[in-house]
Amino acid sequence: MDVRPGREGSLLDAALRAPLLAREEEYELARRWREAGDQQALHALVRSHMRLAMSIARRFRHYGLPVSDLEQEGHVGLLEAAARFDTAHEVRFSTYATWWIRASIQDYVLRNWSIVRGGTSSGQKSLFFNLRRVRAALERAHGGAGAPLLREEMQRSIATALGVEPGEVARMDARLHAPDLSLNATLGAGDEEGSERMEHLVATGPLPDEEVSSQIDGERRGRWLRSALRALNEREMRIIKARRLSEEGETLDSLGARLGISKERVRQIESRAIEKLRIALTKGPGVPRGAFGPA
Repeated sequence: MDVRPGREGSLLDAALRAPLLAREEEYELARRWREAGDQQALHALVRSHMRLAMSIARRFRHYGLPVSDLEQEGHVGLLEAAARFDTAHEVRFSTYATWWIRASIQDYVLRNWSIVRGGTSSGQKSLFFNLRRVRAALERAHGGAGAPLLREEMQRSIATALGVEPGEVARMDARLHAPDLSLNATLGAGDEEGSERMEHLVATGPLPDEEVSSQIDGERRGRWLRSALRALNEREMRIIKARRLSEEGETLDSLGARLGISKERVRQIESRAIEKLRIALTKGPGVPRGAFGPA
């Protein structure tokens, strides 16, 4: 059903021309659509409720989006409701369609209100569409307007009313009060005039050449260590791996019990193995002095 201007007149004209339906007429149109796939019945059901979609759409006009776009999204929700309506629910079609219309418009608002995607969870959606209303009601109850950023007491009250965490309330309120800033926008007067915001972002991570250098050094140290480990005998290797090369080093007691020796003997073998590794690493070919820390 196309109601764009130039086809069947404006959306408003089409809505005003559509007749209102009685319950029995709604159910008959829905039955013809569900049982016989009658497209004319589907369109008649939608046309009769277009003014409902337009009325709901206008409630969202304060989000700064074109009303015509909101009305079109409401029409999309209305079509979805008409396609899914089942007379077994025993409710008027307008009651059933209201939910679909509102959901379609809310999704559109969330996608287009800001260039930053938000409101992905049900709690965040509830915050986005109800934060101003609940805050205004609380301010009226306390006899005055609050600060631009919510006070802690009000955050807790709104969080309780909407079933979310106070921290989510604070973050959403900050988003609603802060406009989007493009990183490609040029700066105004000053030393940086004419440059883009992106050019002045400070990178806290290492530079690419530092990352590559660190990776190469790490691979080189790994080769040196594997070569040095060949100087150890089997028992020394087991102790070094268990004590020094595992995520959580094994204790002397548990390692001694597993090897059938005392914890003091484990400590002695470990010390001897570490000394062998130090000698092998510092005397290995091409190993710079201090590559593995002080001897």
